[in-house]
Amino acid sequence: MLTHLLTITFMLYFVCLSHQVCVDVPSDTEAVLGQSMRLTCIDCMKREEVKAKTHVDWYYMPNDTWSRIHIFKYQDETPHYLDSPFKGRLVWNGSQDLQDLSIRIQNVSFTDSGFYQCRVYREFQFDYFTPTALNLKNITLTVIEKASEDPTALYSEIMMYVLLVFLTFWLLVEMVYCYRKISKSDELAQDTAY
Repeated sequence: MLTHLLTITFMLYFVCLSHQVCVDVPSDTEAVLGQSMRLTCIDCMKREEVKAKTHVDWYYMPNDTWSRIHIFKYQDETPHYLDSPFKGRLVWNGSQDLQDLSIRIQNVSFTDSGFYQCRVYREFQFDYFTPTALNLKNITLTVIEKASEDPTALYSEIMMYVLLVFLTFWLLVEMVYCYRKISKSDELAQDTAY
């Protein structure tokens, strides 16, 4: 009985220690013309037991101008698609726990190149005070006509062929070895039979 109780206590301890992990990943900076592009904005909250109101604003600044355009807002647990050059092409791509606050641009055009800013404002709710935090994530996006060649794909293809040749050669050596062993055992069996 005591061992079962200790086992259950030990398991509960590790279950309580495990919690969701948030990894800050930088956004891609190249988009392909006509495809969709995810602008990644990760803002990890350090302690998940703390409640917070989260407000997210996305801004866009074209390459040829210094004017900042407000393109998206997430407030009161609702995404708001604002009147901008991206109207009808933006999609909320964030997570439900509001650690990931990303958006996706559909049907990317050359005019989408420029500077993007994700502004995350959190108001933490404690019993006696409400501290706030403001974080900014900046992304410079370049739109290209065709996807650039990924050298990793080329290297993996080369390694696949090298491995295939090696395995074929190894199989051939094993077959010759087994054939010789069988031949010798047949010769030995014939010699002992006489």
